[in-house]
Amino acid sequence: MLGTDTATARNVVEAVSGTIVGGMARNVEHPDGADALRGALDDHVDADPFNGDVASLTRDGHSILGHVLGGQGTEQAAAGLSQFAGINSGTIMKLLPLIAPMIMSLLANRASNGKMDAGAVADDLNNERSAVPGGLEDLLGGLLGSIFGGAVPRQAGPYDPAGGTATDPGARRTPDGREAADQREVAPGTSNPDW
Repeated sequence: MLGTDTATARNVVEAVSGTIVGGMARNVEHPDGADALRGALDDHVDADPFNGDVASLTRDGHSILGHVLGGQGTEQAAAGLSQFAGINSGTIMKLLPLIAPMIMSLLANRASNGKMDAGAVADDLNNERSAVPGGLEDLLGGLLGSIFGGAVPRQAGPYDPAGGTATDPGARRTPDGREAADQREVAPGTSNPDW
């Protein structure tokens, strides 16, 4: 699919996986994000993306990526990974949604077998994020920094049909007291906990 040798393909898959895991780790830094991910993992326990058809895997992957990185963040990740690997960003955009369900499935089974709560899942993701090979650390840090900025992403409040998401009383605030902007998009009619 990538049109490369095995070693390059392995490096690309490792970088893509690290980006997705790093995005999940950033999301679970906020308790609502950790709870939403833990709930979503329950839906992926019995899934077997390694034997599924590509179309359903891709649909599931796009949904996961929308929550982890957002649409624009996914495109930014593909562009950065493309530069790193020397592979067309369109090809990376095809790979990202194939890898995301595999990561969700592996994490779901790990969480289920270990009876992990949201906090334990967050700790596990942080351990995974910090275990990336040294050569990828700077790349992934830069990619995730450009997607999320320096702020911890927060989950959107409940969907309000009259106009987007309802105000979250626990929202992050900027130093001057204003509510900080969300770091990623939420599809109209959904909230981030709906993985």
